[in-house]
Amino acid sequence: MNKINVKYITVSGVMAALSFVLMLLEFPLAFIIPSFIKFDFSDLPALITSFAYGPIYGVLVCLIKNLLHLLITKTSGVGELANFLLGAVFVFVAGIIYKYYKSRTGAVVAAISGAFAMAVISLPVNYFITYPFYITLFHTTSQGIVGAYKVIYPNINTLSGALIVFNMPFTFAKGLIDSIICFIVYKKLSPILKTKD
Repeated sequence: MNKINVKYITVSGVMAALSFVLMLLEFPLAFIIPSFIKFDFSDLPALITSFAYGPIYGVLVCLIKNLLHLLITKTSGVGELANFLLGAVFVFVAGIIYKYYKSRTGAVVAAISGAFAMAVISLPVNYFITYPFYITLFHTTSQGIVGAYKVIYPNINTLSGALIVFNMPFTFAKGLIDSIICFIVYKKLSPILKTKD
């Protein structure tokens, strides 16, 4: 049992390093969401780990990834905290469901549920943690941030409205894309992850 746990932790560390690299490869999708919000695939290794070893190890990958990113942070750790909270919710919910329903259908339900949970938790995390920090950092107001959303959709008038209309669907879609890629590669990776050697 101890040998397996050591292996799980070791692989989680490797997956966290991969997550960190993927986090650096972020890119904007300015045509659908303000350019200061970036898309990346850094939750993918955590999701794979969560399915393979359980939700705690998936959360561990999210934690290590963001601890590594603290070394180059531009947000005094606030961006990393928000990223950890969202990613941890995603992989924990997906992992805990899959733990008890290990089938293709169970994996689909788990991934969708995790993506949905991440989208829902993104509302309070962004509203109470991320955006207040950015408002202070850039000496702006909530309406100043809303202005970036209004360029894309003029009917947005409040920060909460912007988060519901833009950030929540974006976060949900991000989780679904990670999930689809996970389904594509998991079967090939599973024999390597599950080996006892």
